[in-house]
Amino acid sequence: MRIYEEKQRFNQWWMLVINFSVIGILLYFMYQWYIAGNAVDKVSSSDYAAQIAVILMLVLVVALLFLLGLKTTIDENGIQYQFRPFHRGKKTISWKEMDKCYTRKYKPILEYGGWGIKPVPKSNDIAYNVKGNMGIQIHLKNGKKILIGTQDPDNAQIVINRYFNNEGI
Repeated sequence: MRIYEEKQRFNQWWMLVINFSVIGILLYFMYQWYIAGNAVDKVSSSDYAAQIAVILMLVLVVALLFLLGLKTTIDENGIQYQFRPFHRGKKTISWKEMDKCYTRKYKPILEYGGWGIKPVPKSNDIAYNVKGNMGIQIHLKNGKKILIGTQDPDNAQIVINRYFNNEGI
């Protein structure tokens, strides 16, 4: 295997429940305003500016949850990752920048406070993860540590071993 590619999304059951709940709330609000003619909280059925603001906010929340994703590529150049929509393009870490690189099991909540883009306070550590508890641990020569979540650590490690010398790990 010469190239490892992985795309991860927040598609856990509980994320889908959140998305569909927000969509349900939006549909309820629209029914109350446009069909029943009732106010919802402080937004009356004739306050179109407030209705548009509420609708846009809820649509943006759903869109953000659907757009969130982590793409990882490992090849002869190094490791590229992109956490959409926060990274406009791929971030690349070349093999020359790395002191160590390996896959490992980690504790998302205890070590990083959960999933997402998770900087660790008072350290140079950061995690980019979507789900699960397996990741690609990168120790940079400048002392910074980056963990990139993976759902396929075995194949990721095969490609890492191909391009990076892991002596001493």
